[in-house]
Amino acid sequence: MGKAKKAPKFGGMKKIVTQRAIKNYKKQVLDPNKKDLTKEKLPRNVPNVSSALFFTYNDSLGPPYRVLVDTNFINFSIQNKLDLEKGMMDCLYAKCTPCITDCVMAELEKLGQKYRVALRIAKDPRFERLPCIHKGTYADDCIVERVTQA
Repeated sequence: MGKAKKAPKFGGMKKIVTQRAIKNYKKQVLDPNKKDLTKEKLPRNVPNVSSALFFTYNDSLGPPYRVLVDTNFINFSIQNKLDLEKGMMDCLYAKCTPCITDCVMAELEKLGQKYRVALRIAKDPRFERLPCIHKGTYADDCIVERVTQA
């Protein structure tokens, strides 16, 4: 009787990653001298910056400060158990007036019962309300638009 043929075992068929392959991969992918072509092709659009911002901070700012507050700022102050106005005064060493846009208020109202404490803090009469005239209630775009206008 003859000997039956056996199929090759899985271990023998498995491809082995060699040290040479690992070195070639590191040379190709992780090469620090390799130039990224996507960054070179894109044109740079740098907006004009006020000359008051020459020394990395704005000389024309002074107390009393009006601070634009967004939803995340209020939520993190609640999580860390900080009083908003007192914390701002401790940080800036001057009188601060927190300002809240209509978009931030609408965003807090949309978030529902989970954020009712934040909404109650935002309705504080010490906070200055800023009306919005644009469509939609996306607070981040509203705040960026307000900051870039001034």
